[in-house]
Amino acid sequence: MSSLNRVILIGRLACDVEQKATPNGVAYARFRLAVDRRARKGSGEQTADFIPIVAWDRLAEICGQYLTKGKLVAIEGRLQTRTYETADGQKRSAFDVVADDMRMLSTKDSSAPRANDGYAGGFGAPAPQDPYANAGDDNLDEDNIPF
Repeated sequence: MSSLNRVILIGRLACDVEQKATPNGVAYARFRLAVDRRARKGSGEQTADFIPIVAWDRLAEICGQYLTKGKLVAIEGRLQTRTYETADGQKRSAFDVVADDMRMLSTKDSSAPRANDGYAGGFGAPAPQDPYANAGDDNLDEDNIPF
């Protein structure tokens, strides 16, 4: 029996990306993603989970270059647990989502490059093309559009 460990999240960056490299020179980036919950408290206030994300290699470089606090992104990856020891000797465990793909869903500057430019990732399939982009609607009168 095979196992499956896939996570897909859509949320906003809760902080700017922290980009570093290992002693061997491998790039990595860490950030937290604020993901809204569907359930609302009695007051109607929106709640969110703050999910720790880590990206490696070229994806880490792209995240460090293009992502800033508040940007809306989609992350696909896997859940990974780790254990560590605190300064006072207590054992703790934590989890991270290790990102395989990232898509920017909003930008402050619409002229900014897409997150997957130069990166082969992006949820496996290319973004769908607009089937009407070259349909020859040169004679379309804007006054006749119903919306």
